[in-house]
Order: sequence, then C-alpha cells, then structure tokens
Amino acid sequence: MMNERLDAVSKQVGDGLNDQTERTGQTLKVLHERLAVIDAAQKNLTDLSTQVVGLQDILSNKQARGSFGEIQLQNLIADALPKSAYDLQSTLSNGKRVDCLIKLPNPPGPVCVDSKFPLEGYRALQDAKDEDTRIKAARSFGANVLKHVKDISERYIIPGETADWALMFLPSEAVYGEIHANFIKVVEEAHKRHVGIVSPNTMMATLQTIRAVLKDARMREQAGFIQIEVGKMMSDVGRLNVRVGKLQRHFDQAQEDVRNIRTST
Repeated sequence: MMNERLDAVSKQVGDGLNDQTERTGQTLKVLHERLAVIDAAQKNLTDLSTQVVGLQDILSNKQARGSFGEIQLQNLIADALPKSAYDLQSTLSNGKRVDCLIKLPNPPGPVCVDSKFPLEGYRALQDAKDEDTRIKAARSFGANVLKHVKDISERYIIPGETADWALMFLPSEAVYGEIHANFIKVVEEAHKRHVGIVSPNTMMATLQTIRAVLKDARMREQAGFIQIEVGKMMSDVGRLNVRVGKLQRHFDQAQEDVRNIRTST
C-alpha cells in the first residue's frame, strides 16, 4: 500500500517536472523572440542615429547645405512640371547661372528660381540666450537674407530676357516662418525688388499655378494652330468656289453652243 502511494507521488512529481520543463522551454522561446525584436529595434535606432548625424554633417557644411537645397528644389519642380517646362543650372546672358529657369511664355517670360539656405544665422538667432545676443543675431540674420534678395534681384532679373520677378527658395519651413513672422521689412524689401520668398509648401502651390498657366498657354497655342488651319481651309474653299464658278460658266457656254448647233441643224 505504501509502495503504491510512493509510486503515485513519484508519478505526480515527474509529471509536474515535465510540465514545468515544457512551460519553461516555451517561456525561453518567447523570451528569445522578444530579444530578437529588441535587437532589431536597437539596430534601427543605431541606423537612424547615423542618418541624423549624417544630416547634421550635411547641414553644417555650407556647400553641402546648398546642394541639399538645390536637390529639394529640383525634386519639387520635377514632380510638378514637365521636363520641357524648365532648365536646371541655366546660364543667362549676363553669365550668371541660376538653379532653375522655368520657361513661362511672354508675358511674364522665364522665371528664375534660386535656392538659399541661411541656416547658420537662423541657428544663431534660435540659440541666443539673452536679449543683446538675440538682437545682434537678428540683425545679422536679416542682413544675410536681404543680401540674398539683392543678389537674386540683380543677377536673375534681366529686362527682355526673363520675367520681371524671381523666386528665392528656402528649403526650410522654419526659416521661412521666422522671416515672415519677425522680419517684415526684409519681406517688404523683397517685394520691392520683385523677389518672392518661398518655402517647400508655398513653392508647390506656386508650381501648381505655373502649371495651370503653362496648360492655358498650350491650349491657346493649339487654338492658334486651329485658327491658322481653319483660315487655310477657308482659303481652299474660296478657291474651290471660284473654280466651280468657272466650270459652271464653261458648262453654260457649252449648253449655249449645243443649242445654237441644234438651231442651225
């Protein structure tokens, strides 16, 4: 009797150990899967951190930052306009090279778009710790942006060759917002010099308007072709009418000759 009870207890203990071992194995499996997910997430964070550092390196270098703005401008224009409607890095008659020349019909004529990225002045303005530093940073930032406006106005607005206005593209909504919120005089001076300051969002809206203008111009061009062809067709119809009239007179004369012959006969 005692042996049977010992056997039963041994069996229960064995079954319990087997069950616990199985559960432990399942738990370890789930834990391993979670560790794999954590490793993948950590790798993604590492990659993202590397990308952020790379972007900071790009923005900290003036030449690389300029290329970054130009590429962003090119992508926006390529998405909105057909290739035949613009030229990149176009050289004007004064020898100046503009980032993009949008070929609008006259008027207004081709529009020059130049990319500028005054990030250093903007960062100095944002990092100012006291009022004096902020005033100096704001003065420097405003002067820098105004210099860009003057350069664009003098280089890329050529009477008889381009439109009487040009665009300065800022590849940062934050910089664009700062200028329009706190540097109204700079914006007003840009308007006086016929330079429009645009950000990626406002540039896209401008490009949509330009695309509509180009479409209207193409429609008017096609309408002009149709008018020319209709005019040619009317001339052909007029000549045909004259020739039919001559032919009718020949038939009338032939009929008169036949009547005269029959009379004589």
